[in-house]
Amino acid sequence: MRAFLWALTVMVAHFLVAAPAVANDFPTQARVEYVLRCMDANGGQSYNTLYACVCSIDRIADSFSYADFAEAETFALLRSTPGEQGGVFRDPDRAHELQKKYQDVVSQAEQSCFAAHKEVTPDDKKDVRATGEKN
Repeated sequence: MRAFLWALTVMVAHFLVAAPAVANDFPTQARVEYVLRCMDANGGQSYNTLYACVCSIDRIADSFSYADFAEAETFALLRSTPGEQGGVFRDPDRAHELQKKYQDVVSQAEQSCFAAHKEVTPDDKKDVRATGEKN
């Protein structure tokens, strides 16, 4: 009986330690769609925008469950739909709440990720060679 309780305790402890990995429930397709939109909005396809956008969706996934992210993104993308039909995406309290969180989380993620993956231009390289310091 003690062995069974010990094994059960170890399994529960292992599950609790592994739980944060399970919490990230974003499907691959949703990640890819976000990354492609992000790259398109930030200068097109390059390794720098790829890495920054992948970093960004990883940070977003840390802040949202996939269900909340999908709902928030839908509200954010469709809030400018005109007329009465757009009211469904603009007017509910939940829409305001999720849009605000979505905008804050995406903004913070992109600021930190794009700063970390800033593209080095040929002019930056000249400045480094001439002064020894990067802009």
